[in-house]
Amino acid sequence: MKTQRYLLRALIILSIIILTSCSQMPQYTRPEVKIPDNWRVAVLTKEDIKKDNWWHEFKDDTLNELVQTGLKHNLDILIASARVEEYMARYGAKRGELFPQINANAVGGRGRTTVLNQPITSNELALNLNVGWEIDLWGRIRSAEESAKAQILSAEEGRNALKLTIISSIIEAYVNLLNLDEQLKITKETVKTRKDYYEIFKLRYESGVISQLELNQAESEYESALASVSDIEKQIVQQENALSILIGKNPHLIMRKNTLMGLGTPKIPSSMPSELLLNRPDIRQAEKDLISSDAQIGVARAAFFPSISLTGAFGWASQDLSNLFNDKTKTWQWTGNVNLPIFKGGILTANLETAEALRKQALLKYQQVIQRAFREVEDALIEHKKVSEKVDILFKQIQTLKDYSQIARLRYENGYTSYLEVLDAERSLFNAEISYTNTKASYIKSIINLYKVLGGQWVVDKDV
Repeated sequence: MKTQRYLLRALIILSIIILTSCSQMPQYTRPEVKIPDNWRVAVLTKEDIKKDNWWHEFKDDTLNELVQTGLKHNLDILIASARVEEYMARYGAKRGELFPQINANAVGGRGRTTVLNQPITSNELALNLNVGWEIDLWGRIRSAEESAKAQILSAEEGRNALKLTIISSIIEAYVNLLNLDEQLKITKETVKTRKDYYEIFKLRYESGVISQLELNQAESEYESALASVSDIEKQIVQQENALSILIGKNPHLIMRKNTLMGLGTPKIPSSMPSELLLNRPDIRQAEKDLISSDAQIGVARAAFFPSISLTGAFGWASQDLSNLFNDKTKTWQWTGNVNLPIFKGGILTANLETAEALRKQALLKYQQVIQRAFREVEDALIEHKKVSEKVDILFKQIQTLKDYSQIARLRYENGYTSYLEVLDAERSLFNAEISYTNTKASYIKSIINLYKVLGGQWVVDKDV
């Protein structure tokens, strides 16, 4: 009973010491970051922020399905998920060091010796439980545990950042596909128009109304448009293959019901709090890396102090199996071990300086990631604004060129001008229509990019 009381008192004292030692662990404080009061181009209100399923704002069921498939099957995301599982396992290993380590071993043997020419056969049986526990007086194990925990969160944020990138890439690839569909439609319409002209010109040439030159010009324009169709069809297949890989599938046909012009276009709010950026996955990941490196300083500091371990053994030893668990065969032993570093040739100091240097690097990287985020948002805002202006300009240009093309054809039919004027008008209109659909795609992708650089965290549910 006395032994048990002494052991209980020792455990209570050790518990108090361990709780006190938690104060030895370095406490993390989020560093101050300079945040601009406003954006150069536009800002969002907090009421307009919503995180989940932001891609639904494009109002396309096929797109929603593609994104969901990509989130489940994209191999980069699956690799990132496995990395999170790896860090969770490492955290479990570090956390396990806080608790006593218990092992059991059994030994059995039979031997024969000779004493005074008389053979003696003996049995040896033993069953032992060994308990070892390092007392975390200086927070070494807890600091390592905190570092491992931060690494899990860092890996999780890394996965979130990757998800955001993959989602954006899937949507952009889908927009590119719809853009190519639109270009193919425009080009096929142009092919039909030029083919009709070419057939008419052949009849006129055979009737002697026009020259060989005009016939060749019409034929050349028709063949040029026909070649463009072949090129766009090739790009469509390649884009489908790229999109298939993004969603984690083998290359296949991507079924789509919508058009580029039919996609929803989320509104851009007139204001956004700059603090919104602190929720970007890459910024949160950089901060978790900073927390991890902060905790590693605690591990390096604790190495300067003595480590204290308790070990114990309890078991039975007997020469006869039937008497193995007899009270007389009990064995036990308690020992304490203190390991005090005296001279390490500067290794401990160097390790501490390394941990502090790594922490400094993590802090600077955290600041760098935030600066880069602000630049990316500013770039995305000005890109969206200017591309939006360009869409309006090109739309007006197309209306003007349609009128020009119609007038040029009338002038040619009435003999006031050559066919070269008609060709110039049609080329200009065709190029403007292709440029318009490309710019419209760029406009939608500027919205995607804005969602991406803001961490996918805004949706406008009302007019602003």
